[in-house]
Amino acid sequence: MKITYDKSADAVYIYLISDEELKPSWVKKTQPCDTSINLDFDDKGRLGGIEVLNASLKLSQEVLSMAKIIG
Repeated sequence: MKITYDKSADAVYIYLISDEELKPSWVKKTQPCDTSINLDFDDKGRLGGIEVLNASLKLSQEVLSMAKIIG
């Protein structure tokens, strides 16, 4: 599992698939859960990632500090 945090967008992305499985356009379907959480699925219907918008309001500082800062 890998976690990234884009400070400028205040968005966290939690990758549930390996780096080997990451390839351009791996996301085949995005399912919104609410206004700030989206689930990304691959072509086999497997959950591969979770996007959390407004992350600083939704997630603890502990989680944010574990993330790789990308923006």
